[in-house]
Amino acid sequence: MNLESPKVTVNKSAQDVFDFLINVENFEKLMPENISKFEVLDEGKFLFALKGMPEIVLKQKEAISPNKIVLGAAGGKLDFSLVGDINETSGEQSEIQLSFTGDFNPMMAMMIKGPITKFIETLATNIPNAI
Repeated sequence: MNLESPKVTVNKSAQDVFDFLINVENFEKLMPENISKFEVLDEGKFLFALKGMPEIVLKQKEAISPNKIVLGAAGGKLDFSLVGDINETSGEQSEIQLSFTGDFNPMMAMMIKGPITKFIETLATNIPNAI
């Protein structure tokens, strides 16, 4: 399953956006309003839960400054990744797009497609105001 957020324009350089996202503590500022738990577990690793959903642990898997950050599932039964692609459009403006990739059975994919799509859209649209 591959899902993408809309591209979001940020009035910051690609390096500024990258520096913000590389610090996992900042993801708390991007979370939807229905977050019930957020905890930094380690450098590059955090746990979060949305109301009515199980806890999810994400850890930084890859970072290519200033254009790409990859977070992935840290344990658990599901294997997926969340990728942030950052492209500088001018000196002080850039675009970011989040993409979610996971290998799920068809039933699971059908159940989580809507909530995951909404989740990555919320993360992306909150970035310009959070930085």
